[in-house]
Amino acid sequence: MDYTILLNLAILIFTAKAFALLARRIGAPQVVGEILAGLLVGPAVINLVKPDDVLEIFAEIGVIMLMFSAGLGTDLKQLKKSGLKSFVIAAVGVAVPLVGGFVLYGIFYGFAMPPSQSFYTALFMGTILTATSVSITVAALSEMGKLSSEVGTTIVGAAVIDDVIGIVVLTCVVGSAGGGGNVGMVLVKIAAFFVVALGVGMVVHKAMEWLDAKHPHSQRIPIYSLAFCFALAYAAQKFFGIADITGAYAAGIVLCTIKDTEYVEKKIDISSYMLFGPVFFACIGLKTDLSGLNLSILGFSVCFILVALVTKVIGCGFAAKVCGYKWMDSLRIGTGMMTRGEVALIVAQMGLSAGVLDSVYFPAVILLIIVSSVVTPIFLKLLFAKGGDS
Repeated sequence: MDYTILLNLAILIFTAKAFALLARRIGAPQVVGEILAGLLVGPAVINLVKPDDVLEIFAEIGVIMLMFSAGLGTDLKQLKKSGLKSFVIAAVGVAVPLVGGFVLYGIFYGFAMPPSQSFYTALFMGTILTATSVSITVAALSEMGKLSSEVGTTIVGAAVIDDVIGIVVLTCVVGSAGGGGNVGMVLVKIAAFFVVALGVGMVVHKAMEWLDAKHPHSQRIPIYSLAFCFALAYAAQKFFGIADITGAYAAGIVLCTIKDTEYVEKKIDISSYMLFGPVFFACIGLKTDLSGLNLSILGFSVCFILVALVTKVIGCGFAAKVCGYKWMDSLRIGTGMMTRGEVALIVAQMGLSAGVLDSVYFPAVILLIIVSSVVTPIFLKLLFAKGGDS
């Protein structure tokens, strides 16, 4: 065994936490600090830690646990309550940024047709923009007392559905780019996976409910839950050729309504927060390539951020208007959906793993997260200050 891995983990965990705390202090998402920590200690700057296969395994476990936690945190009641309006807003709010990112890449680097790598790179650029992370928005709405309003409820519901649609889009793109067949075949595989996951999930859900009733708040519940997460992640990748994170997310959805869901999520987050999550985000920094930065990439990054923000406002805002909301509320909904977070990074990482996305584009994604996290609360407060229905 090469014990260098222990030193690498020590350096990554310490610097990731230190930079995460610094990021939180200045009002930025903590994941940004963790990425910057990896960037600092990695080959791009001081070259203290280099990416290797063992760190890749830790990072993969980290992203699986993150998506499992996202599934556990899904509020199915909120999903049902928001209904058709939130679904329409989410669907259009995914489609418009997807097209926007694809077209933007084509304008800068030329349009291509499948099966060329350039085509799938453009698709991944669009897929990165589909993700919505409303943790910042929720905090801002809560501070203004608008979280339980119709607009607040719609934003949260649409964000939940947005995640589900985004995972399906990501799975389609990864499957197609990885030689998994045409989109039709990939969709068949996705449908088959969810049918199997639903059947197995019903059995597992019943078993976990029984275990939960018999041994509430016992350690075996999160242990068995995590085992189910890894098993479904493996099955998704091995037998259906779709992303393992899709299986992890589905496992979280299956278990999100058991009585001890919060307890399971809390226990899972301990390992994810302390070890696997920071290593995953730090590894993104490790693999970020700054040597290829030039005026073209910087120009692309600025346009990438603008397209990301504008397409969410247009897509979600227009859909909200079609669903019967007034113009001001439609604009508030579109603005509330602008923030990007961990899922955008996960999509970018999947593109890198699939070999169709260059690490030189990671700074654009990181900047998008920072900018959207800063401007969204500001714009929301300005829009709500104007008064009108909410």
